[in-house]
Amino acid sequence: MYYSHFGLNQAPFKITPNTEFFFSGGNRGPILEALIYAITHGEGIIKVTGEVGSGKTMLCHMLPTRLPAHIETVYIANPSVSPEEILHAIAFELQLEVGRAAQRLEVMQALHDFLVKRFAEGKRVVVFVEESQSMPLATLEEIRLLSNLETKNDKLLQIVLFGQPELDDNLRQPNIRQLRERITHSFRLEPLAQGEIREYLMFRMRAAGYRGPDLFSGSVVKRIARTSLGLTRRVNLIADKALLAAFSENTHTLRSKHIEAAVRDSEFSHDAPHGIKPRQLWGGLGLVAAGAVAGIAVYAVFQHIGRDTATTAAITQPNAAPTATQEPGQARAEQPAATAMASRAPARAETTPAVSGTKFAAPVAAASSTTDGADLLESRLKATHQWLTGESQTTLTIQLMGTHDPEQLKDLLNGIRKVIEINKIFVYRTVARQKPSLTVLYGSFDNRRAALEALDKLPASLKTNQPILRTVQGIRAEIKQQQAS
Repeated sequence: MYYSHFGLNQAPFKITPNTEFFFSGGNRGPILEALIYAITHGEGIIKVTGEVGSGKTMLCHMLPTRLPAHIETVYIANPSVSPEEILHAIAFELQLEVGRAAQRLEVMQALHDFLVKRFAEGKRVVVFVEESQSMPLATLEEIRLLSNLETKNDKLLQIVLFGQPELDDNLRQPNIRQLRERITHSFRLEPLAQGEIREYLMFRMRAAGYRGPDLFSGSVVKRIARTSLGLTRRVNLIADKALLAAFSENTHTLRSKHIEAAVRDSEFSHDAPHGIKPRQLWGGLGLVAAGAVAGIAVYAVFQHIGRDTATTAAITQPNAAPTATQEPGQARAEQPAATAMASRAPARAETTPAVSGTKFAAPVAAASSTTDGADLLESRLKATHQWLTGESQTTLTIQLMGTHDPEQLKDLLNGIRKVIEINKIFVYRTVARQKPSLTVLYGSFDNRRAALEALDKLPASLKTNQPILRTVQGIRAEIKQQQAS
């Protein structure tokens, strides 16, 4: 796409939480350091809140890279579970030998014994719970009881709750006040200010390999700021589309019309998130008005891309640049970065698939490729159903990515099968952020060591989403929960 045009070696504004693009401005750096301190010093329950797209998941991904080696992390991807299931979920992630039918006290005892053993070895365990605003109050109360697991002087289990502002609303309920009082540290990710957005934009460009002058003028940054409301995911989406619009005109100068074109094509252009008011953040300036955008035609953008065959990299090229995508994993999956622009593209097969931040580029294909992709997706869905039915509950697999867009996944599967054996790929339907989603898994492993070795040997292009280990039992429980709801 536009990467070579701007001298980039990778996508600067993909929404996958790539830790290489962690921006320490906007108080993100100090919050990360404070989180590391609180976790390493065993300080009770920790809470991190922020609006959708404010950077919570990036923080969650940064923590394992910065925490000391003696701290073991557990990631809870689907918090919408019952109190009994949350205990089992943690036990399964820790690979404890606890049967599905085990009673609560049995699971709690197994957890306690495991944590005491880890503590004796000089190790600590911390549980990250994302989207915790979706956790039932009874499950939150079970989380509080887990915080009671301790020695005479130290907590055996650290818990970090990541959630949207609604989490604070839940914690204000009288029947959950005991948990609220256990929260020793509370952090809030605020939207970026206009000056911070300018720094953020150029930081991402430099991190992606850009070496030219500042592309974002004061007026351009101002328009991005008041439309994005300072939310980093929105900033990424607008900037990505604006660069694409400038590329379509063969210019290196970003103008207001490019930003307006990007905003007009964004689902959030008139949507203010929970608790954020444009007047409070941007001095009373309204959202960018939707008007005629001279010289920007989405059709022309993709015509230009279709003619420029040099922008479509081969599937095996290690430096093929990824497009902006959603976050990996089931509960971590965000809305894909493919937008209405892509839906209006005249030839889908000519564009790079915008799924999960991988570096796969779809080769220019005949019209039959879509049908092949559809058949491939259906075959993997059926194979996954059989696999989940027959496998042991302790079998491990690697969760590669998730997407809300089946069409994008069809293209992606055609790319994946060129680098790994497609029979080892499994796909199942679930729900992420209240939307139908598809989660992609790789492999079937009897033990954690084998799974970790396979994870280490994955192609670099499949590691960009920070793959995680999952158990068959955990996946079955997730599917069952979604079916029940």
